[in-house]
Amino acid sequence: MSLSSFLFPMLYTIFLWWFGTGIILLLNQRPRSTHQATFWMSGMVLLFALVGLKTSANLNTVAGAYCGFTCALLVWAWQEIGFLLGYVTGSRRTPCPPDCRGVRKAIYAFQTISHHELALIILGIAVAVATWGGSNLVGLWTFLILWAMRQSAKLNVFLGVLNLNEKFLPVHLQYMHSYFTKRSMNPLLPISILLSGLVALPLWQHAFAINANAYQIASSTILATLLSLAILEHIMMVLPFSTDGLWKWGLRS
Repeated sequence: MSLSSFLFPMLYTIFLWWFGTGIILLLNQRPRSTHQATFWMSGMVLLFALVGLKTSANLNTVAGAYCGFTCALLVWAWQEIGFLLGYVTGSRRTPCPPDCRGVRKAIYAFQTISHHELALIILGIAVAVATWGGSNLVGLWTFLILWAMRQSAKLNVFLGVLNLNEKFLPVHLQYMHSYFTKRSMNPLLPISILLSGLVALPLWQHAFAINANAYQIASSTILATLLSLAILEHIMMVLPFSTDGLWKWGLRS
């Protein structure tokens, strides 16, 4: 096993996480007149990504691991674009009433993203069907990691964190800020970090196993790196500085 066997999948995962996020933010900064075309184009990419997942499902090779991961990210990108452009959000599109608290606020908050949540479930089923019975499940596990960590992030932002990354939401979604809570910490965050860390640890161990083959190293390193990045994002929620600078080029306006 050479260092490049671990380094390349790590760097590839980090680059796609950073570059993909920036591209989505950049597309959302374009004039509203371009948003519909952007959304439909992302739909075409979604279809190609699902075909790619189906094709790579039985390729338990290094190339298959990269393909499954990339296609799953492209599937995820569709719902990110649809959400930020305002096409796939929820039935409620108004700010939270000032006197709203507790269960009522939670219900209203869910209503603002209900269509988005339904889209995630449908996409998850589509990814599972595309990879069903395959020996290469990197695409499926990529989507599951993204889904689980995003759900955790949403709950933590609702319960309260210090760094809300307000700049990531465009003007037409500013009403969602009223459902966020700004506080130094909430009880769920350390639990989220601990549980996800317990999942990341065996993934890293699997990648560095002595008898690991090239596919196992690539696939496990990709998944472990992705989950570790998500854990880092959770930690950044309670640090007194924003991550906006990482995607300054995508937030130019």
